[in-house]
Amino acid sequence: MTSVAERTPPTEARPVRRRSSVSIVQSLVIAIGFVMLVGGFAMLAIQYRPYKIPTGSMSPTLEIGDTVLAHTADGTSVGRGDIVVFQDPDWGNATLVKRVAAVGGDTVTGDREGRITVNGHQVDEPYLAKTPVPTTVFSVTVPEGRLFLLGDFRGNSMDSRSHLDVAFGSVPASGVKARVEAVILPLSRAGLEGRTAAFDELGAPRAHQAGALLPAGWTAIDGAALIVLASAAGWAVSLGRKLGGRRKA
Repeated sequence: MTSVAERTPPTEARPVRRRSSVSIVQSLVIAIGFVMLVGGFAMLAIQYRPYKIPTGSMSPTLEIGDTVLAHTADGTSVGRGDIVVFQDPDWGNATLVKRVAAVGGDTVTGDREGRITVNGHQVDEPYLAKTPVPTTVFSVTVPEGRLFLLGDFRGNSMDSRSHLDVAFGSVPASGVKARVEAVILPLSRAGLEGRTAAFDELGAPRAHQAGALLPAGWTAIDGAALIVLASAAGWAVSLGRKLGGRRKA
């Protein structure tokens, strides 16, 4: 009796599917978009903090309830005209937002209409509230290392004029936490806070332009756009191939 060895039929090698050039490009674009998106948001998260405006003292520039984005900064990196977020124990424990009117060494005076003169130069401030309310008359020289801060609504602002008995109303530069660069909420008021040139004739330190906010924001937006467009293009190519295959069949 002879045995017959069973022979297993040879298995056919499955063809190796190679990724198309379109798929490779799509993956590469999505990866680049992801890096841009994460990088943009990371830059914003590291350099910026959101703050809520608690009072109407900065109206009409900033209104009660506005949420702003502020670039982290200390008092040595702000100039006249910058809007700053700060804390000063002599002013209470709250985080406040005011505009830098004068820096250490400046002599600043104010009249009853809220207009100020810094180092003999009358400053034209187009951003001030137009409501004509009598305000405090003063004339002080700001100590070195300190800032004189005012609200844009001069008739409704508890600012350096309200604390003239303590260091001539000034706050320590070290109390500054950030420099306001944009309003993000409500959306109806969203936008960059443009740099003011009101104090430029006084020389340095001048008000600052927006820092990395625009580059970081656009990087994140462009990254998201790349992801969406690459995904949509890949879906369209895949759909086109499927429809083409059905027609051939």
